[in-house]
This record gives sequence, C-alpha cells and structure tokens, in this order.
Amino acid sequence: MTDHSQETIQDATPEALEKKQRIRAWTFYDWANSVYPLVISSAVFPVFYDEMTATKVEKEIAPFRKYPDLTVKVKEIVSRDVEFFGMTFENTEILGYMISVSFLLVALVSPLLSGVADYSGSKKGFLKMFCYIGALATMGLYFFDPDQLELSLIVLLIASTGFWASLVFYNAYLPEIAPPEEHDKISAQGFSMGYLGSAILLIIILALGMGAGMPFKYGFILTGLWWIGFSQYTYRYLPKSTPKQASLRTKLTKGFKELKQVWNEFMPNVQLRRFLIAFFLISIGVQTIMVLAVSFAKVELEIETAGLIGSVLCIQFVAIGGSHLFARWAKRFGNMVLLSAASAVWLLCCVIAYNITEQWQFYCLAALVGFIMGGTQALTRSSYSQMLPETNDLASYFSFYDVTEKIAIVIGTFTYGWVLGASNMRYSALAMGGFFLLAIVAFLLVPRLKSSAQ
Repeated sequence: MTDHSQETIQDATPEALEKKQRIRAWTFYDWANSVYPLVISSAVFPVFYDEMTATKVEKEIAPFRKYPDLTVKVKEIVSRDVEFFGMTFENTEILGYMISVSFLLVALVSPLLSGVADYSGSKKGFLKMFCYIGALATMGLYFFDPDQLELSLIVLLIASTGFWASLVFYNAYLPEIAPPEEHDKISAQGFSMGYLGSAILLIIILALGMGAGMPFKYGFILTGLWWIGFSQYTYRYLPKSTPKQASLRTKLTKGFKELKQVWNEFMPNVQLRRFLIAFFLISIGVQTIMVLAVSFAKVELEIETAGLIGSVLCIQFVAIGGSHLFARWAKRFGNMVLLSAASAVWLLCCVIAYNITEQWQFYCLAALVGFIMGGTQALTRSSYSQMLPETNDLASYFSFYDVTEKIAIVIGTFTYGWVLGASNMRYSALAMGGFFLLAIVAFLLVPRLKSSAQ
C-alpha cells in the first residue's frame, strides 16, 4: 500500500474526523465574531459615529462652473467637539479613550475568569457568555443617541469588552485541538474565515444601506445576530473541559495566582519573554491602526462613506491572501524574521499615512495594510501557541497573552488620542511608527521556533 493510501486511511479514522471537525468549529468562530471588529471597530460605526456627533451647518454652493446661478444646499462640518460628562473632547479622541477603557477592563477581568474557567471546566461557557454580552450590546448601538453620548458610549464599551474577553477563551482552545506544527496553518485558516465572513456581511449592510435605503444603524443589529447565530456551530463541536473540585475563593483567586505563576515561568524562558515584549510592541500599533484608520481617512482626507467602506473591503480580501502567504513563508524564513519584516512594513505604513494627501494614496495604503495585517495577526497567535510548555492551564497562559495585548492596546489608543488632542491625526499615526521601530529589533532578538525554518 502506498504512503498516500495510508494517509487517506488515517485521515478517515474516527479520531482524525473528530479532529477535523473541531478545527472547523474553532475556525468558524472567526467567521462568526470577526464581523464586530470590521463593522463596529473599523468600517461602519466610526463613520456613523462621526456623522452623529459632528456639528454641521447648511451651506449653499455652486457645483457647476457653466451654471453659476444653480446652487445646491450641503451640510458642512464646522466642529467635531463633543461634551462628555461635562468635559469637551474631539469626537474621535473620546472614542479612543473609551476603547482604551474596554481593553483595560478585559486586562483586569480575564485573569480572574480564566482561573474560574480552568477549575470549573467552563471555558466554553465563558466564551458563550461574552459572545452574547458583546453581541447584544452591539445590537444596542442601534439606539445610539448623541444627546445621550455618555450612555451610548457605555453600550459601546460593553460591546467591546464582550468581544475581546471572548477571545481570551477562544484563543486558549488552539493548543487543545492541534499539535504545534499545525498552528500556523490553522491560525491562518481562522483569520481567513473571519476576513471572508465579515466582508460578506459588510457587503450586505452596504447593499441594504445604499440600495434599499435602510439606515446603516440596522447593520448593528445584523452584526449581533450574525455573531450569535454562526457561533452556535462552534459551541456544538468544541470540546468541554473537565471541572476540578475547588472552593469559590480558590476559583476566584486562582486566575491571578496562575498569572503570577505564568510570569515566574516566563522569566527563565528567554524565548517566551522576548516574544511577549515584541508582541506587546507590535500590538500597540497594529490594533490602534485597525480601530482608528477609518476615522483618519474621514477626517484627514475627507473620504466619503462609500470610499471608506470600499477600502475596508479591500483590506479584508487582501488580508486573506496575506494570512496564508505568511503561514507559507514562515516555514522558509522563520516566524520571528518574518514578524520583524512585517514590523518594518507597518513602520513604512505609518510614515506614508503621515505624508499622504490624495485619496488614491489612501486606497493603495489600505491594500498594503490589509496584506500585512492578515499575516501579522495569524502569525503572532500561532507563534505564541507553539512556544507554550505542556500544561493543563491553557486558559491562564492565553489570559497572559491577552492581558499583554490589551495593555498594549490601552497604551496605543490612549497615545493616539492624547497626540490627537495635542496636534492632529497625522502625528498620531507617526507616533505609532515608533512602536513598530522597536518591534523590528525585538522580534530579531527572539530565539527561533523549533518548528520554523532555520
């Protein structure tokens, strides 16, 4: 019997089929939840938020040179200042601060919940809970009211917290469903599923808004329903954890104790320690750019809604190719070398953003960002999972990973908002480049993975 025939028989065993089913279920949660960062964080809500909170005045203009007497009325933005708990901020500035708070909440709460999840065997339960909290709050954005800005942004805060907290438990499943040598490929598959699924929903929202004349706020309801509905396939096939006997106090404190234990285990592990430093630096810039790129394009380049959403769709589809190419290139060049190169491209993107003046330049930049974003996200997640030691407390290790990421995003979004308040968005984009410059060096100092090339 040929080797090919033997592999076919092995792939058809009940164990192999169950493994494939679990991998499909895991990657499918990316399909379900990725609509949140696209529709709410990147594409639709930032545009909707700016339209709702910017102060406009009606103005008559003569759009045709041949017919100077023919005028039309347009609304011109005269201010983006908003009142928030008695203080005045630029609308994008306070949006960045609120996102920072949501990440800080996740960073504080996830160690507590990971300990409870490990002991009670409820990792899937917490994944569900935060999914439902995030999705329902997302649908609540339908009622966004600029006259009740504090309450409206609190709903956004809850939605953001639900989304990011669910990823703590979702990412912790990766080492359980496949061996380390498959993590690059599976992580890329997950992100590809997410990019494709979220792009499809965005096209649907765009078609309903521009074709059927349905207000874009209905897209928030569709986003929540999509997230809850498609995640049911994941919940059905992901394995359940085995509960451990422990007191409530032990469950509540174990997450922080394990976080401390994980920290102590990281200190002598040069590879993990240096990787987390590099991951921290690149996350500051990547996640901040993903959250605030559309606002940058709308404010600095005055790109219309259709152009903004079109650029985001471009990013999604290009990111699919980027995630798969990075998984392939990692075998040839090594994960850390590739992530260092990715950091250099991110730095270039920041410099370009500072200097661009034309809309077509932004579209070219969006394509570059999409390609590098797909590869960066997939490869950082899989690289970390490959470095983990043998342990039954995967949720705690990924809680540490997620806490690192969330603190990075808090620093990134706060820095962006602070620089914006002091100057403008171009300087905010340039400030992100400093973190990428440090990440270039940091990734090169990480010892290479055993499963990577060279």
